[in-house]
Amino acid sequence: MKDKLVRLSLWFAMGILTLPAIVVASGGSSMPPPTLPSTPSNSAPQPPHKSPAEEAAELYNSGIQHRDKALALQKEAAAAPAEKDRSKLEKKAGKEFEKAISDYRRATQLNDKFHQAFSDLGFCMRKTGDYNGALEAYNRALSLAPAYAPAIEYRAGAYLGLDQVEDAKKAYLELFPSDRSRADELLGAMKGWVQKRQGDAGKMTPEMVQAFGTWVQEREELAKQTPSVSELQIRKW
Repeated sequence: MKDKLVRLSLWFAMGILTLPAIVVASGGSSMPPPTLPSTPSNSAPQPPHKSPAEEAAELYNSGIQHRDKALALQKEAAAAPAEKDRSKLEKKAGKEFEKAISDYRRATQLNDKFHQAFSDLGFCMRKTGDYNGALEAYNRALSLAPAYAPAIEYRAGAYLGLDQVEDAKKAYLELFPSDRSRADELLGAMKGWVQKRQGDAGKMTPEMVQAFGTWVQEREELAKQTPSVSELQIRKW
């Protein structure tokens, strides 16, 4: 008997025999194998799907950040005493404008009704010297929102860059009764254009530059005598 038990122990140890299934006393059936907990997925949760309009809005906001950074760099460049520093800062500003242009382009591709994005696209293109591209973007913005004042003002800036002073005049006259602050900003840009062209007329004749300068002076005097809508409202109070 002792030898038989020894042989059985050896067989179990060698895996020749296996233990019988455990029998539940109450029912006599074998116990089911334990259920293992499910293994959690290693993949990260997927972000909610964004609509094209939502993606366009995010790109537009990103473009604004690059645009504002570029403008700050340009301001810093203008105040830099050394030419080397000014050149370096202007290059950095140019790169930021290009990043903004890329964001605005993608935003308008995703949402072709996004007039603000078209307008800011034109602004940044104008800042990089692409006046014709800027005009195309501004025209698209104004075809969607004809009274959008930023596009009216900045398109006039592109007109000045192309020496299209008559178109710039029309923009000023359109802005003057509706958005006085932007009209004043445009008039300042016109004065700057006159000063620049007085030293170098470019494709304009000196007489044309002088005539436009006279018109700007007359509009400036008239603006001083004409209160804006906000000033009239203050007087009423």
